[in-house]
This record gives sequence, structure tokens and C-alpha cells, in this order.
Amino acid sequence: MKLFIGGLMALLAILIGSPVLALLLGSLLIIVFKFPNNLISASLGNNFLQLSIILIGVSISASDAIELTSKYFIYISIFVICTFLVGIIFVNLFKIEKNVGLLLASGTAICGATAMAVVSPLIKAKPKDLLICLAIIFIFNAISMIFFPLFGKSIGMSSEIFGAWISMAIHDTSSVIGAAVAFGGSAVESAATLKLGRTLWLIPLIIAIGFFYKNDSQIKFPVFILLFILAVLSGTFIDLGQNLLFFLDYLSEIFLLAALFCVGTKINYESTKMININTFLTAFCMWIFALLFSYLLISFFIK
Repeated sequence: MKLFIGGLMALLAILIGSPVLALLLGSLLIIVFKFPNNLISASLGNNFLQLSIILIGVSISASDAIELTSKYFIYISIFVICTFLVGIIFVNLFKIEKNVGLLLASGTAICGATAMAVVSPLIKAKPKDLLICLAIIFIFNAISMIFFPLFGKSIGMSSEIFGAWISMAIHDTSSVIGAAVAFGGSAVESAATLKLGRTLWLIPLIIAIGFFYKNDSQIKFPVFILLFILAVLSGTFIDLGQNLLFFLDYLSEIFLLAALFCVGTKINYESTKMININTFLTAFCMWIFALLFSYLLISFFIK
């Protein structure tokens, strides 16, 4: 019976076609029907998301991707470095536990849950610390997906500018793409391309943390970024036809909705109960700095 209900709600999330509702329906599966948090593996949601991003790449031309990356990468780099350093300042200001602070600073600066999951074993963080950080990030991501598209439309942001802004201002890739889809236009193309450029900062972060923590863990390059680049090249040099491109776009949206539904099932009340006020305030201040600083970069320095 539970599998039937879960499948029905997942199908409903896809049919409705709203990224925010897909996230909320996944959460309701845990809240209302008392499904266990580990019913859907985290890797399944990640796989759906990566498939969605790779399919988005097919519709982006290589010249557009290069132009976008060359135009924005310096600002993304400034954002990542400054946000991480300011995050460390907030950690010391609020006097929270060092490992928790590093997880939050890494997630806010680079790519949310992915960055925290990668950094966690390098700094030997406790599972409880990671759960607390993931719960906080989940809250901010849900808020961002609902209100950022409304804000962008209200001030007349272009699709490209909105995509560039949320590629920095929102933590997780799934929520970045979800907000871009909700905004509409070509925001999803710019958001996906630039968010993956931001994700590449995971590599120097891992090297730096590995050096300071004397950790011998091997660096694993995100393979799906390479597949995204190949998808961009294939879409540029192979004429796939409008009908096939339309189908691939539709398929990409389905995978995104499925990924967000899976993300929604990861809400964990036990972890939210463990959040203390200083930890939440630290994460909140990091988030506010990230969205304001990214907006400042987009508004005043990018023409």
C-alpha cells in the first residue's frame, strides 16, 4: 500500500509540473504517511538530477556556454572565495563548532549538500553534524525556490541575469534548476551552465582541506560535469531536430521533478530538533550574505 501511495504522489508531482510542489509532495510522503527517510536512496535523486542537467546541455550551444562561462566565471570565483571566508568569520563570531562551521561555509559557498557530503569525511565530521547542516540547507533551498522567481520577475530580471544570480545565491543544484524552471525563459540554460562552473570549486576546496587536515583521500572529479560538456558539444555539432529537442527538454523536466521529489523525502525531523540557535543564525547570516553579495555582483558589475 505504501509503495502505491508513494508512486502515486511521485506521478502527481511529475504531472503537476511544479518544482516547488514536487519538493513539497516528497516532504508530505514523510510527514503525513510516515514513510521512513531512507525509503528512497539519496543516490537515486542525484542520478535523476544529473540526467536532467545532461539533457539540458543538449539544448545549449557550445558558443553560448563558452560566452556565459567567460563572462561570469570571474564573478563566480570572487563569490565563492569571499562567501567562504565570510562564512568562517561568522563561524568565529557565533562560536559554533568548527566542523559544523566548515560544512556550512562549504555548502553556502559552493554547492550545498554536495559540498558538505564531500567535505564531511575529510574533516571527520560526525553524522549528526552533517544531518544538522543538511536540514538547515533544505529550509533555505525551499524558501529560495518559492520566492526567488517571484522576486526576479517583479524587478524585471532577464532570464540570463536571473540564471546567473541564482547559480550563486541558491545552495543546491536541484533548487537552482527548480527556481530557473519556475522563472521560465532561458534561465535554466544559464543557471545550469554557471552552477556547474561554481561546482568546479569543489576541487580546490578538497585540496585545501586535505592539506590542512593531512587527509590522503583521492579527489573524484564530478563525471556528470564532463557528460554535460559532451552533451553541449553534441547539441552544437549534431542537428537533432526541433521535435527531438522538445522531447529531450520534456524528459529533462521530468527527471528534475523526480529529483526534487526525492529531495523532499529527505526531510529529517530528528536533525531539525538538534539545531541550536547559534548554528541556525550562522547559516542564516551566511545565506543572507550570499544572496546579497551575488545580487550586488550581478547588478553593479555585469553589463
